[in-house]
Amino acid sequence: MQTRIDPPGPVPSLETLRGMAARFAPVDLGADISSLPPAERAALAALLRAARVCDVLFLRQVSPANEAWLLDLVADESPLGRARLDNFLLNRGPWSRLDGQAPFLPGVGAKPPQANFYPAGATRDGVEAWLASLPPDAYREATGFFTTIRRRPDGVLVSVPYALDYQGELGEAASWLRRAAARTGDATLRRFLELRADAFTSNDYYDSDVAWMELESAIEPTIGPDEVYEDEWFNYKAAFEAFVTVRDDVETARLQRIGAELQSIEDHLPIDARFRNPRLGSMAPIRVVNTIFSAGDGNRGVQTAAFNLPNDERIITLKGAKRVMLKNNQEAKFRMVLEPIARAALAPSDLRFVTFEAFFAHILLHELMHGLGPHAVEVAGRSTTVRQELKETYSTIEEMKADVSGLFALQFLIDRGRFDASLQETMYVTYLASMFRSLRFGLDEAHGQGVAIQLNSFLDGGGVRVAPDGTFGVDPRRIRENVTALTGQVMTIQATGAYDEARGLIARLGVLRPEVAAVLARVSHVPVDIRPRFVTASELLAG
Repeated sequence: MQTRIDPPGPVPSLETLRGMAARFAPVDLGADISSLPPAERAALAALLRAARVCDVLFLRQVSPANEAWLLDLVADESPLGRARLDNFLLNRGPWSRLDGQAPFLPGVGAKPPQANFYPAGATRDGVEAWLASLPPDAYREATGFFTTIRRRPDGVLVSVPYALDYQGELGEAASWLRRAAARTGDATLRRFLELRADAFTSNDYYDSDVAWMELESAIEPTIGPDEVYEDEWFNYKAAFEAFVTVRDDVETARLQRIGAELQSIEDHLPIDARFRNPRLGSMAPIRVVNTIFSAGDGNRGVQTAAFNLPNDERIITLKGAKRVMLKNNQEAKFRMVLEPIARAALAPSDLRFVTFEAFFAHILLHELMHGLGPHAVEVAGRSTTVRQELKETYSTIEEMKADVSGLFALQFLIDRGRFDASLQETMYVTYLASMFRSLRFGLDEAHGQGVAIQLNSFLDGGGVRVAPDGTFGVDPRRIRENVTALTGQVMTIQATGAYDEARGLIARLGVLRPEVAAVLARVSHVPVDIRPRFVTASELLAG
């Protein structure tokens, strides 16, 4: 659920459109780059130009008509046209991501759940039947991250590499990456940029993903096809995104030691021992960064607070994954959104337990836990992946897993003295307030739906309680039990590829209960999220 401004009819009014956009609080985001040498600043400027290409690519992935609609809106200089353009740019398309993908332009129709990854006129059942008919190698390619499904002139379905389908844009982005590589003095950054440029034309991202994990530069870029949320049919296809950031060395050094604890966390997960990984990938780097610019799937609607990549199960199994914490994004979200929500959702006596430290720590553990638990699995004698088995439920189940097991892992580390014991008093209360923040993203969105399941599970288990005045609170003993039980349940669903059980869990608990809806109504005046103004990027590109 979210703060929803329901259009009065098929075409929202100027006032409604302005209200929809106002749910995102404008915030200046940038970083101090004064210590970067001139060569690195030049590399950064070239990176920004490569990143902007991801906006074009993502628009096309969302809908084949997006570019034409955008051109029409740019030409409309009326107040209504300006408001429509503003919402289009915010959502990266004509559908409001906070309003169940409701259209706000006339005549665009419903948002296609398959986006533009599959042929127009195809059905999910038809594509699924075609996939099932393929031999193993062709099946892996067709269900892989980096191919679209198209029709040949004779009507037969075929998988097309991104390098071919998006050849022009990827060629431009690769050119800018090579310019950035030529300018930087950092060997690890140069290697990543050169390999990622090669990947844009070869469609093989493995080597550049490994090079990205090995980055040691002050500039920390992420660019390419990564997350699969936009493919609502199967969660197979990766959308293009970019994050251009600079590293916070002090915070990165402070948190890096947590990576050494991952195997211990894995070994103590509350699941059958045969589902645990006894040999996690050894890299697991953690980076704390400040955002200079984001684009594509990294800048549509609700902003990213952190991410965990790559999604390639081969790399996760062999080497682990990297967690990137966008600190200035998180600070803005905490200040503009979480604190005012806490004042409405919690008892006044609990507000002292809502802290940025606890908010930041849980986001970190959320990202760490994406790399733990089941990934490559065996189902009915087949070697497969959780993503392929859970299909469209995967994103919700995976986000819920990272959330609830993040709490489990944070408690585990507190119990072993890896975090200060004072966090025990703040982590659950801060997360409770943050759940109301996430619910406002919408029940049709993976994070919001996953949080609804958790909150209802905690309410049923007694870990969260509702006071007579409608405020929410935590029972510290019971919520620990609830967290352990739900972590075990969701990871077992993943390990066994239990698609029907995943669907049942979402249908049963991925709903909004009246007492929760009442809190969301009380915070309708609070921004749902932030809308960044990339001040440092603007200065660099203007220079």
